[in-house]
Amino acid sequence: MNLRKPFSLLFLLIGLIAAVTAVACGGDDDDAGATAPAASSPTAASSPTAVAAYPVNVTDLLGRSVEIKAKPKTVVGLSPTAVEFVYAAGATVAGRTSSVDFPEAAKAAKDVGTAYQPNFEQILALKPDLIVADSVIQSQPTLRKPLEDLGIPLIFAGADSYQKVLDGLALMGQVFDAKEATKTRSTSIAKARDDAKALLAGKSISAVALIADRDQTLYAAKPGSYAGDIMNQLGLKNPAAAQPDAGPFPGYTTLAPEKLVEYNPDFIFTITPAPAPAPKLSTLIPQIPPFKGLKAVAGGKVVEADLQLFLQAPGPRIADAFKALAAAASR
Repeated sequence: MNLRKPFSLLFLLIGLIAAVTAVACGGDDDDAGATAPAASSPTAASSPTAVAAYPVNVTDLLGRSVEIKAKPKTVVGLSPTAVEFVYAAGATVAGRTSSVDFPEAAKAAKDVGTAYQPNFEQILALKPDLIVADSVIQSQPTLRKPLEDLGIPLIFAGADSYQKVLDGLALMGQVFDAKEATKTRSTSIAKARDDAKALLAGKSISAVALIADRDQTLYAAKPGSYAGDIMNQLGLKNPAAAQPDAGPFPGYTTLAPEKLVEYNPDFIFTITPAPAPAPKLSTLIPQIPPFKGLKAVAGGKVVEADLQLFLQAPGPRIADAFKALAAAASR
């Protein structure tokens, strides 16, 4: 049977889907410590000397050493992930990129352009004492160097894996003197992962996570991508894992339609980048005749994954991603 011909319907339908944007593809008081009592104080001998939190040298997620002289007060976050990292440490942002819509409070911050084209004049106008850039999106020289040239304390924090989420939280704890808060958040994330993994324990489940671009091409997530790592952390078997990286999206491999038929996974998780009225990829896959025989399609296990959680805003909400994936895969 010629599998290519029936896929013309798929290509007509998913041609509506906009190009995927690569990802990635989250206390304001200065607690420098109390001054030790004077020698004449009766409590001086028994009172320990408080250790000042600042200045502090941190190593960001690009391996750069950065000195934070005082607790940051005016912060600009240059991606949804960067902003969520800041709020996870109990801090706030005065500036944020246009696609940021979580947490709700961040929407009130000044729009300083997009993650791929930040407006440097608007950033400078806010007079920030810290810029949090995205170590995944803004690590390339064309963005990194102009940010470094602004002369403002700059750290890079991003996430393309579970471990990088934990690393980013630890960094934020140092930067904002909020180690207990970020440690608590990391602990809750680890628990969410372990609980989700336990829910699937003893089950042999194969799954692929798919995106499609405007060139009518399907891509499957590998463990090197954020969505692929989440599946890997939960013990799901990914038949595309060993395929070479291919296409414009790091950690993804081009997936020919006949290859999906060959994989015949138990679950298909789809991610649709384009907003309505573009159709969801999860609604298109079952309409293709050769796909109708797939286990995932026949069993109603083609599931639309949350765009922000799995592609646009990887970060502290990974706990929600673990829960959502486990709940779907345990059906």
